[in-house]
Parts: sequence; structure tokens; C-alpha cells
Amino acid sequence: MFMLFESFTLKDLTLKNRIVLSPMCQYQASNKEGIPENWHLIHLASRAIGGTGLILTEMTNVEARGRITENCLGLYNDAQEAAFKEIIQEVHKYNAKIGIQLAHAGRKSKIQNGDIVAPSAIPFSDDSPLPRALEKDEIKKIIEHFASAAERAVRAGFDTIEIHGAHGYLLHQFMSKSSNKRTDEYGDPTKFCREVIQAVKAVIPANMPLIMRVSAIEYNQPAGYTLEDMVHYCSEFKKLGVDLFDVSTGGNSPNRPKVYPGYQVEYANEIKEKLDVPTISVGSLETPQVAEMVLQEDNADLICIGKGMLKNPYWAKDAAIQLGEDIQLPGVYEQAY
Repeated sequence: MFMLFESFTLKDLTLKNRIVLSPMCQYQASNKEGIPENWHLIHLASRAIGGTGLILTEMTNVEARGRITENCLGLYNDAQEAAFKEIIQEVHKYNAKIGIQLAHAGRKSKIQNGDIVAPSAIPFSDDSPLPRALEKDEIKKIIEHFASAAERAVRAGFDTIEIHGAHGYLLHQFMSKSSNKRTDEYGDPTKFCREVIQAVKAVIPANMPLIMRVSAIEYNQPAGYTLEDMVHYCSEFKKLGVDLFDVSTGGNSPNRPKVYPGYQVEYANEIKEKLDVPTISVGSLETPQVAEMVLQEDNADLICIGKGMLKNPYWAKDAAIQLGEDIQLPGVYEQAY
């Protein structure tokens, strides 16, 4: 059997294969209240029907001002929780597991007339709004919001939770010396993240895996942190209970990398090897042979597919055909093959 289609178990989470739907913002909550709609149900359930092992929701925010836009999802009220519960039940029908990515946009929020906050009053870019620096009591409140959202996620029936500490959103902003110029205790690059992890761990079942997405490097050197820094940060996060790292790069500045198949794999491998912890790799891995190579070379344990699954909800089935593996789709969908 090709490794892409081997099962994977971590604590109480067992996946039928190692294919993960990458969290991708949809900007489709037309209700403006952060409540999942039919778009989200169809988007997530169709990838489950298509054979994906683990479905990760888009970035889902822990308070209203933490959304990127008014069309982004949240998990901070009963209506949102109820809508997610319906989606989870549908995904589970197709032998897939589902996790939620909890986040706060911080200075990358684009909500008009919103209260845009950050570790320090530094804008993301020259054409971004100036955020205001969070007061310490506000930081504590946001940590409580993460815990409350995690409690809601457990009640709704999610199989795992991913904390979003990457791509320039609030946790990442605290980690980076380019966006965190605080002189109080939250000037420590990992303190806010550590307290979020501890708050979430305190309210989820002991055997539920906790995932954390990180940006392994920043592309605004020398202002940003390095891979060596991130390995150190992740060692602290692992000690506090992060079970799996979803490894991406960049996002805390307008600087962008050159993109090619597997361009982020080395970072997942570095964290995996240095910390003896399972990792997910992401980034232009939609060619099945490339995704399989990453696993065969033991560079990562799971593969996130993003744009490849936007183009094709049945990516897992088509990958199986290319690799000579046999997986069955539910209902009459198998007849198409």
C-alpha cells in the first residue's frame, strides 16, 4: 500500500488515510454573523465524499473582531455551534474525521470600522490600517475566547482542534519581533501562544490531539524570526501539549517566497526530526507522486492539499488511481470510475 493511503493514529484520532483538506478561507458567510451556511456544508462534506481522511475547516475566529472579513466564520455563539454540528454529522457519514482551525486575525482584520488590534501598533503593510496595541486585560480575554471556542468545538463534535499560529495572524504576530515590540511580559515571543495552548488543553478531552499550524520561517529577514527560532518555540509548545505541527511559512509581511512543488517540505522535516513530533506538510503537494515521496522519505506524516482540492473534491480518488491504489467512493460516485 502507498503511504498516502495508510491509516494514521494519534491519541483517539484515527484517520483512514494521510490526506488532509488544508484550511482555506471561503469568505462565504453572507449572513455577516460568522455562521456556517450551505456553502460550507457542501465544501467540507464533498471533500469527505471524495475520500479525504481529515477535513480541516477554514480559519474560524474566536471573537467577532478577530475575523478577517465580515464574511468569515466564527465560533463564539450558539448559532455558529449548531451549524457546525450539522456539518460534522454530515462529514462523519463518509468515514472522514474533521477538525476546526481556531484563530484570531489581529492586525490582518479587514472589517470596516472594526476594532483592529495587535501586540503593538504596527500595521501589516504600508496600505494596511494602523492597529492599536492590546492592553493586558484584553489579551487575557482573548485567551478566554480561545478556550470558550474550544469548548464549543468539543460540544459540536469535532475530532481535533488546530490552533492557527501562522500566516501573520494574531498568535504569529506575538511570536515575531517584527510585529511585537512590547516591553511587558507579552514581549516574550511565546508567552501569548503558550497561554492559549494551556487554556485550550484545559477544556478539551485528554485524548483529543491538539494541532498547531506554524509558519516555520519569515520572509522579512532580518526583522523576522528564523527556523532555529521556530524549532525552539515549537519545543515549548510541544511540552505544553501540542501533539502535531502543521508546518507552513511566511505571512506576517507582504514578502512572498518562490513557490514550487514541495517548497515547504524541508521545514516540516526539520521540526519533525529535531523535536521527534509528527508533522503535516503543505504547499504545492497536489501531484500525488510528490505527496507520496514526502511520506516515503519520512519528511512528514500527513499531507495537506489546498488548491488541488479546490479544483477537485475527489483528489484522493484520482490520486489513488494514479498511484495504483484502490479506494471506494460512497453511493453512485464510484460508478463514475
